[in-house]
Amino acid sequence: MTAFDFDLFVIGGGSGGVRAARVAASYGARVAIAEEDRLGGTCVIRGCIPKKLLVYASRFRDDFEDAAGFGWSAGEPRFHWPALIAAKDREIARLERVYRANLEDAGVTIFTDRAELADRHRVRLENEGKTVTADKILLATGGKPHLGDPIPGREHVITSNEAFHLPELPRRIAVYGGAYIAVEFASLFAGLGAETTIVYRGERILRGFDDDLRGALAEALRARGIRILTRRLISRIDRKPPGLEARLDDGATLSVDQVMYAVGRVPNSAGLGLEQIGVERGSNGHIVVDEASRSSVDNIFAVGDVTGRVNLTPAAIREGHAFADSEFGAKPWTADHMLVPTAVFSTPEIGTVGWSESDAREHCGPIAVFKSRFRPLRNTLAGRDERMLMKLVVDDRSGRVVGCHVMGPDAAEIVQMAAIALRMGATKADFDATMALHPTAAEELVTMREQGAPSAVAAE
Repeated sequence: MTAFDFDLFVIGGGSGGVRAARVAASYGARVAIAEEDRLGGTCVIRGCIPKKLLVYASRFRDDFEDAAGFGWSAGEPRFHWPALIAAKDREIARLERVYRANLEDAGVTIFTDRAELADRHRVRLENEGKTVTADKILLATGGKPHLGDPIPGREHVITSNEAFHLPELPRRIAVYGGAYIAVEFASLFAGLGAETTIVYRGERILRGFDDDLRGALAEALRARGIRILTRRLISRIDRKPPGLEARLDDGATLSVDQVMYAVGRVPNSAGLGLEQIGVERGSNGHIVVDEASRSSVDNIFAVGDVTGRVNLTPAAIREGHAFADSEFGAKPWTADHMLVPTAVFSTPEIGTVGWSESDAREHCGPIAVFKSRFRPLRNTLAGRDERMLMKLVVDDRSGRVVGCHVMGPDAAEIVQMAAIALRMGATKADFDATMALHPTAAEELVTMREQGAPSAVAAE
């Protein structure tokens, strides 16, 4: 007879926690999971999935406009925000049911409750008012939007959480921030017809991405009517019926219907009882773990955004799977956080994997850069001047491709496949030896022969 109620207790029902729970249960472990909100976590409920659905909706404007160039004629299109949100909600509800069914089929006990640590082996369930015990505990509580420094009127803002549930599409919106969440929401709101302004404290949007991508996307967003104000801060927000007035630190004001904060995310680690049992946290509140996702308390583990490693859903899933295989399946392995592909689902979208040009110069030494800017075939008859950008960064000594960066239609799909080649150590000669698939945009990745000039910022 075991001394514990469960072999594993997972706190947090997002992608990482659910994967760990299911895999551990498949090895015969007695597993429980607690989620105080809805199963699926940020990605399914208020992140990747609903965002991508809204992105799809925002791109139909292009389709309607481009159709005339291909011989189609139709009436004036009309968009209905409540219909989109209702359809989105139905799909999210369906996905949540799938998550629940998968856990139940795996034999996982589900608690719809807030859970916190009473000690290293005891978990307190707030609503049920009881405590259960577990041999191992996995924290997978994710992250939440950060609201930055307090300013007058901050109570009037929304975050990405609330953006998915607005009763109507704002006519005018200011998006505060310049990272990928800010850029994605600004892009989709503009595509749906809102007058959109990005306010960002930095010099250029998308810090950390390749400089050519950053410049090309800013240019494309401005061409699509998005106003980008850099090196600015919002200093106060006042309600001025029928909307809001956002005051900037240079004295300028923006009259809008909504102000959306997208100034970063923080780990959801508060209120879990970590302090009293000695679980170490980092400077921003993240749970400090080793390569095996083990915390400073040896039976307590953490995966996903709460650890502050790579804040992406696929990373959380792999970390959760590696934990379960290692601890319950006698198949030890660790998630590899190198060469993680990522995307910005703006319009046009970005896909990227590997080093940026500036990072490659720092880590690799001499590099070669290959770039191509061109108008996709579809845009020719459509009369659209927007161009794609493709870029390969190559380690000059080994010939290995260490970075692949794409901006344009289906950039994320292209880079997902390019990531396989980079992970296998493909060289520029391997890319060159690959037969092109014509006519496609992706063929540019295997036909670029002339080295491009360094990006303006990288050359400085």
